[in-house]
Formats: sequence, C-alpha cells, structure tokens
Amino acid sequence: MHQALVEFGSLSAESTLQNVVAAVLYFAVGVVVLGVGFVVVDLLTPGKLRRLVFVEYRPNAVAVASAMYAALALVVVSSILASADELAQGLFDALVYGLIGVALQGAALAVLEAVVPGRFRDLVEAERLHPAAIATAVIMLAVGGVNAAALS
Repeated sequence: MHQALVEFGSLSAESTLQNVVAAVLYFAVGVVVLGVGFVVVDLLTPGKLRRLVFVEYRPNAVAVASAMYAALALVVVSSILASADELAQGLFDALVYGLIGVALQGAALAVLEAVVPGRFRDLVEAERLHPAAIATAVIMLAVGGVNAAALS
C-alpha cells in the first residue's frame, strides 16, 4: 500500500467553536477596556477631545489622542496575552489588567501635564502643530510600551 505524503490529522468543530467564542469574548473585553480608556483620555485632556479631533481638526489633539489610543491598544493586547489560559479567569484577568493599564496611562498623562511648562490646554487646543505635541505623543507611546511590558 502507498502511504500518504501529507498527514491531515483530525478536525474538531467543537474545538474551533470554543476558540471562536473565546476570541469574541476577549474582543468584547478589549473593546470595554478601550472604551474606558477613551473616556479617561477625554476627561484628562483639556477640552472636549472628540470635538477637537473630529470636528475642529486640531493637529496637537490628534497627535496626543492617537498616541494615547495606540498606547492603550498595546496595554489591551498585553493584558490579553498575560491572562490565564482558563477562559473565565483569562477574561477576568484581561479586564483587570487592562483597567490597571488604563489607570496607569491616565496617571502618566496627568503627571506629564503637571510637569510640562506652560498650559497643556493651550497646546492641545492650538490650531498649528507644535513640537511639544509630538514629544508628548512619543512619551505616551513609550509609557504605553512600559505599561504593557509591566502587565505581561
């Protein structure tokens, strides 16, 4: 008899379904954490960030907000990767780690606003791109990376 050159193994729809459900649940937890992060960033950033970014097109607000959202995404990814293998505990871990990460990012933004010379509100609301906004964005991304590493 001829032996097959390729071994396909067995298929399990049950295993696939369980993984799909887990993926959807982790995604939902991630969206919740990102939503909380959006609210925290909006509260801590001078002015109505949503309006400054999407209605008034303020470049400094866009730079700071984009960096914060990218940093929060790093935190969410890291919190999911660091969570337990068992689904219920893993979802709980991802939620808790993610919310801790959001709090740490918020604290970093508050500290940055306190130590940066001048008025942070003026920077965020300015109509022209300012180098300080880019520096702030890079700092928030760096803090997000450290935050994500600390959670993993």
